[in-house]
Amino acid sequence: MVAAQLRARGLADARVLEAMERVPRELFVPDESAHEAYDDSPLPIGAGQTISQPYMVALSTILARIPVGGRVLEIGTGSGYQAAILAQLAGQVVSIERHRALAESARAALGAAGITNVEVRVGDGSLGVPERAPFDAIVVTAAAPKIPPALVLQLAPGGRLVIPTGPRDVQRLQVVTRGHSGELRIDDHEACRYVPLVGAQGFGELN
Repeated sequence: MVAAQLRARGLADARVLEAMERVPRELFVPDESAHEAYDDSPLPIGAGQTISQPYMVALSTILARIPVGGRVLEIGTGSGYQAAILAQLAGQVVSIERHRALAESARAALGAAGITNVEVRVGDGSLGVPERAPFDAIVVTAAAPKIPPALVLQLAPGGRLVIPTGPRDVQRLQVVTRGHSGELRIDDHEACRYVPLVGAQGFGELN
């Protein structure tokens, strides 16, 4: 997977690629999909959600530029795989998931992988976790119609928010960087397609 899907497509960040090599992806997919765990595609994990394509996991992590020992927020725990990759690079990861059943299964998968520096919460990810801010990086694994202001406010100076934004059918991966004086910079990256971020600052309220 790392050689054929990541290095071959130009991804070269050694820390991130080593993290992708260390984490057993098969622990984060349903048993019936284990034979497809390393395929170059997203896979369904239940509740209408997916585990993201390995390339997008790696790209989002690279764009986040996580400092060693940094504090990271992930929006959309899903299977727990993206959180597991982030945990290899950060000191602490807080991950928020709106589906309680997925949050519970992600905790179990993270435990099976021996990962202890991820805290999984249940709630509205579009609002982040303000009481734990600021974060050195925020990685969003669901698409928002626009960049949620609540997440921008939770970035530390020098921090980066990686998020797919746009309509439900196709989005653009964006990076918001907060300067050390508080100024914001937004950079567009490649087109992508993610499940929608549901919440107060996403595609509607939670049920």
